[in-house]
Amino acid sequence: MKPATTRFALRLLVPLLSAALLSGCVAAVIGGTAAGVGHDRRSWTTVISDRNIQTTAYDNFNKDKELALKNNVTIVVYNGVMLLAGEVRTQELKERAERRVSGYEGVRRLLNEIEVREPESFLSRRRDNTITAHVKTALLDIVDLEGFDPTRVNVTTVHRTVYLMGLVTREEAERVADIARNVAGVERVVRVFEYQD
Repeated sequence: MKPATTRFALRLLVPLLSAALLSGCVAAVIGGTAAGVGHDRRSWTTVISDRNIQTTAYDNFNKDKELALKNNVTIVVYNGVMLLAGEVRTQELKERAERRVSGYEGVRRLLNEIEVREPESFLSRRRDNTITAHVKTALLDIVDLEGFDPTRVNVTTVHRTVYLMGLVTREEAERVADIARNVAGVERVVRVFEYQD
């Protein structure tokens, strides 16, 4: 490379690197999105929209301190479908949680799976995280379905109930649900899939 070309490239690179370092969170989100889109069946704009909606919904939810600090609610957005799962102490709090995250442009469907009960303990939530990791690992065993990619399946576990989201074929959905059902500790599997066929 010629010295003049090298200097020009450096002049472009330094501001870009500086911007990336100064806005690490943004870079991480954009980088993570770019890395995942190659395998995703959603469009790039849908992936970005889902992540923005989810972040905004959590921000709005967390403004209600009673909901955020004394209950346990998970919000997942996939292809315009919003899933609420977890536990709140009263029916009024369940309805309030749904109101806090309702009305976002780009959400086609809201599924409120929040249970009215005492929130799970920290150890129980850790067990749920372990179940999620085991389900994701078990999905790697699906090697005989042409075109299947386990990264296209969103797995969320809340008090041993596994919620499965993604754009899949019916055959893929059956295999994924069957595998999830047989992972140790799973008590129930809820399919929130959208089907391509």
